[in-house]
Parts: sequence; C-alpha cells; structure tokens
Amino acid sequence: MYEPLYSASQIRVAEERYPGYPASIPELMERAGTAVARETMLAYPAARRFACVCGGGSNGGDGRVAARVLREAGHLADEATEDLDSYDVVVDALFGTGFRGEPRAEAAELIAQINAASAPVVAIDLPSGVDASTGEVAGAAVYADLTVTFHAHKVGLVVAPGRFHAGQVVVADIGLEHIATDTRRATIELLSVVPRKREGDTKYTAGAVVVVGGQPGMTGAAALTARAAFRADAGYVTLAVPAASLPVAETLVLEAVKVGWDEGTAAATIAAAAERAGALALGPGLGRGQGRRALVRELLERIDLPAVVDADALFELEPVTRSAPTVLTPHAGELARLLGTDSAWIDAHRLEAAQLGAERFGCVVLLKGPDTIVAALDHGAVVCDVGPPALATAGTGDVLTGVVAAFLAKGLEPRVAAAAGAVAHGRAAELVPHASGLVASDLLETLPAALDR
Repeated sequence: MYEPLYSASQIRVAEERYPGYPASIPELMERAGTAVARETMLAYPAARRFACVCGGGSNGGDGRVAARVLREAGHLADEATEDLDSYDVVVDALFGTGFRGEPRAEAAELIAQINAASAPVVAIDLPSGVDASTGEVAGAAVYADLTVTFHAHKVGLVVAPGRFHAGQVVVADIGLEHIATDTRRATIELLSVVPRKREGDTKYTAGAVVVVGGQPGMTGAAALTARAAFRADAGYVTLAVPAASLPVAETLVLEAVKVGWDEGTAAATIAAAAERAGALALGPGLGRGQGRRALVRELLERIDLPAVVDADALFELEPVTRSAPTVLTPHAGELARLLGTDSAWIDAHRLEAAQLGAERFGCVVLLKGPDTIVAALDHGAVVCDVGPPALATAGTGDVLTGVVAAFLAKGLEPRVAAAAGAVAHGRAAELVPHASGLVASDLLETLPAALDR
C-alpha cells in the first residue's frame, strides 16, 4: 500500500549494508553507471553524441562509468562542460543524494549551461541542485527530461519543487537492501483498506456524514462535498446549510437530507443533525467573518466526531483541543495563513510546512497539490501523487473533503483516511475520459469506479 521514499541518510544506510562496503563502492558505481547508460540509450535510441557533465563525488564517478559504457557501445561520450549544444544528450552527473543547500557559483554556472542546452538532459540519481531528502531547491537546479535513480525513489523526486525538475523517473536496481523509511508514497493498493458496504449494513453503519457550509452564492461547494461522500460509499449524508440556501440545496443534491440553520441557533441545529453521524465535513462554501469563525470553533468543541476542516472553516482557525480526530485539508495559501507565512515559502518547503501544520494544530494535515502530503504528529509523511494536472480546477477540493469525510465515517484512522481519500480523488480524475475541461462534478461519476478498481 506504500512505497518507500528515501532520504539521503537512508540511502546511505542501504549502501553501507551492501556486502563488502566500502571496498565494494566501485562495484556499486559500476552497476549505477551501467544502468544510466542503458536507460539513456533506451530513451534516446537515435542519439550518438553524449556529453557527461561530471562532478567530483560519487555522482561524478557514476557519470564517468556511464560515459565509458556509452563509448563501449560505439557512441561518442565526452566528459564535457562546454558547447553542450553539439551533443545529442547531456548527462547531469554533478551532484548526488548528499547535496544540500545552494550550489556554489561555478556549479551554478554549469547547471545554467545544462539547462540552456538544446539537447535532452538525463540526470543521474536526481537533478543536480535538488535536495534528495526534501525536494527543496535553494538555488540553481537542473531541469531533466529523464532521471535514472538508483534502488528506489528519493523524496526529492516526488515532492515539489524537486518533482518538477525530474522529468520521467526510472528506478534502476543496483542490488541494495530495502530499509524502512520515514516518508512513504501512497499507492492505489491503499484503496483496498476502505470498508465497503457489507451484508447487514444499514445506511448509518455504512458511514453517515454531516456537511456544513453552502452559504448563498456558494451552495455548490457544499453540494459537491455531500455528493462526493455518497459516491465514496457513505450510506447517509446530511447537508446543513444556512436557511436561505435550502431551496438551492434541495435542487442540487437529491439524496441528502437537508437541514437549514439560522445564525443564532446554528450550532445547536447542526449538533442535533450530527447525533447519528460518523463524521463531520466543515467549511465548503461556509463563508467568513467573526460569526462563522465562532461557529467553526463551537462545532469542533461541541461535536465529538472525526472532522474534516476545509475551505472557509480554515480561515483564521486557531488550535482546538478535541478528543475526536481532526483532518485539515489546506492548499498552500490556506496553510500559509495558518502558519503566519506566505504561500511561496510553503511551496518551497512542502514537507516541513505540512509537518509544522500538524504540530501546531495537533492533528492530521493534508496539504493539497500535485504531491499531496499527509502529515501527522509522531509519524512520517505520506505523499499522494496519484492524479493528473486536470485536477487544478475549482471545486475538486470540495470533492476531496467529501471523500475523506466518508472514509472517516467508515472508521478509518485519520491518517489513512486522508491518504486513501487523496488516492481515490486522484484515481477518479485519471478515469475521467477527457483531460481538458475537467470539472469537479466529473469526479463524482468516476469515484465509484476508482474505489472498485
């Protein structure tokens, strides 16, 4: 259900467990360089001239082995740093997994030359300038078309911004032993743990969800969440909206029970509607302001149910002590406001930011993005990168909230519910037959197939 993602220190441990290490380092280098040459020739069969830009460390050694193997195959392969446009392929062998921080001026200039070359770029292990352990990019970094990485994916190849530098990633087996890692990648197999309706279930035991939101003008957001909970196999959904939104809610969601609330009695009305529920989805289209913030806090303190907090409910949210689990589902801008920073810092430090959010709020944080990150206290992060770029459209986050709420209502542990929800969400997007023009409601049609796999 999970694929290990290695940090620099963890890959070093795996290397040190290789028989005969460190005397066997040349053997590992030979395997690595040969794998790079093989994958490069497979990817670019018409190429005849290869420039290998090699650094002084082990990554550079891998590049020199690759150059030799390419020459043995009858190609021209130079250890070149100039006139890169005269080559068919450029091999980046400057820095390996041990690199951190910002490249020095001379190395940054070489990286700029690689990026300016008209030829495709193959990176060895990971693009130079990318932090293997975090995906962070502090300065210049290579943009590769293909990355040949060894043993397993590194964190920096999956987490942004590093993932955007990697291009296609091929994993080459060089004979290392697998070890446990702190950060893992969720796979489609995670959906096998989601409980399905069984003989003897009722609409309540199959998972009952209360969705709170949908002020006038934004009723569609709460409707998407409610419908997504149903499509994620929940048995009962209550849609609690301001009384003025009830007529619209009645037309948008046929299957849900609708409850209208007034400002003065909202918390009591919603709490009564949640008495037989298994999870609370709070925020889609809720609206902002002092009254809404107070309502969010009161509901979280009063309703002892697993809760997904999203969208407007995240606005100026403060930590709340609860006995029931809580999952926050911010995008970068929302998490930036919660942490008192800006979205650019979040985008540059996604793993750290998600973990900081989990620590500040004492709950699970699902940081949305192409590399959705699920962080929790005292646990390593889970990265969920299933799903196409087409998900970058309004309303898809509301759908994700409904899916996670349904999984919580079915009894999944919050970290697992969040990760499985992200996988189901991404897989549903992959199953939409059109890549262009995807809208959030398209996911509602493919979610059942995503779960049935």
